[in-house]
Amino acid sequence: MKVWKEYQEQHKDRFLNELLDLLRIPSVSARSEHKPDMLNCAEAVKARLLEAGADIVTIYPTEGHPIVYAEKIVDPSKPTVLVYGHYDVQPADPIELWNSGPFEPVIKDGKIFARGSADDKGQFYMHVKALETFTKTNSAPTNIKFLIEGEEEIGSPNLATFVKNNKALLKADVILISDTSMLSMDTPSIDIGVRGLSYIEVEVTGPNRDLHSGVYGGAVANPITILAKMIASCHDENNHITIPGFYDDVVASTDTERAKMAEAPFDENEYKTDLGVSTLWGEKGFTTNERTGIRPTIEVNGIWGGYTGEGAKTVLPSKAFAKISARLVPNQSSVIITEKLLNYFKSIAPAGVTVKASEHHGGEPYMTPIDSIAYKAAAKAIHATFGKDPIPVRGGGSIPICALFEKELGLKIVFLGFGLDSDNLHSPNEKYELVNFYKGIETIPYFHHYFAEMNA
Repeated sequence: MKVWKEYQEQHKDRFLNELLDLLRIPSVSARSEHKPDMLNCAEAVKARLLEAGADIVTIYPTEGHPIVYAEKIVDPSKPTVLVYGHYDVQPADPIELWNSGPFEPVIKDGKIFARGSADDKGQFYMHVKALETFTKTNSAPTNIKFLIEGEEEIGSPNLATFVKNNKALLKADVILISDTSMLSMDTPSIDIGVRGLSYIEVEVTGPNRDLHSGVYGGAVANPITILAKMIASCHDENNHITIPGFYDDVVASTDTERAKMAEAPFDENEYKTDLGVSTLWGEKGFTTNERTGIRPTIEVNGIWGGYTGEGAKTVLPSKAFAKISARLVPNQSSVIITEKLLNYFKSIAPAGVTVKASEHHGGEPYMTPIDSIAYKAAAKAIHATFGKDPIPVRGGGSIPICALFEKELGLKIVFLGFGLDSDNLHSPNEKYELVNFYKGIETIPYFHHYFAEMNA
């Protein structure tokens, strides 16, 4: 194991420069104009995997963006770890709020600032460098497969078909994912679950054209006003979601589970200061960590309509739009919740407007057992490099493909993430700490070592 650390220390600058090159590729899956960049990024991932020592690397086309598959089989009798990650990134908007170019990575104060630095290029690339560490030191304790997709940020619409059609190719003993975060480098943690997702769009139409707000204001329903009222009706005075049946299938956490969560260090004043808010908001009766981990939520992701350009234009708009997402907890179904959301907005439409509601994408919540060999191996790996045991926590984000992995491949998932909640995921000035990047490369080989040892 000493040889791993020596090799990583010797090549750490090259590891970083390779990541920076990957971050310069604007692999935005949501925008059609970036399709050439997506292909370019897939090719770059393939090249880095081959250089790291993978025996086979294949780019599989899909109806959308390609999937990169790789494998290093050292001994069929050894356990096989399937590493999942994604090379696509969120759009960089609003560009004007970035302190540097989103695809021109800058290192400042020990942090890499670039879109995709933490989500997920910086994190999946740790596994590529772990593979290189094994191959160059001839010390791989497991077989390793990679499944790096290009559509996670848009709901992985084509990955399900690929997984169903390639079960033999993806055969493994566990799935390892680094697309989550830790509490801090002083307090390491392991996510034991992620929330599900239901994402819809609502369109409210009033008059057949934009109207003069002086001539028609007060006589015709304003779609923006109506939409705002509809959205506001989703929560009551206790910030409890009012949509009928929304909580029907929620599995409530036990007092023991909530007490365990409370052991995680949390400084509310520091949290508020970091976010620039004077007070916190959420469902009454739950702590901040519970609201973002064990409770379902509804958020408005975007709202627009009417005139939004420079200066003033007094119009009563014809249309208003909103993108709305719900985060789901164990036992909730994205299909059921999406149907409830769509029906709710259609049913509360007042006279004078018409409402069109449509689905974008969704995914199921996922929990990983803490008594599994894989989880124990991850915990031991973290203890080996951090010198302390990790705290199990619930993640607030979503990885839509997790439930499908378990259903189709019959495999459990372990989340071994090294990001931080403060990494500005999906926001301007996304960053990834250099120390986290290097600590991940150091820790991941230990997971493979302990997983093989425990399966011997």
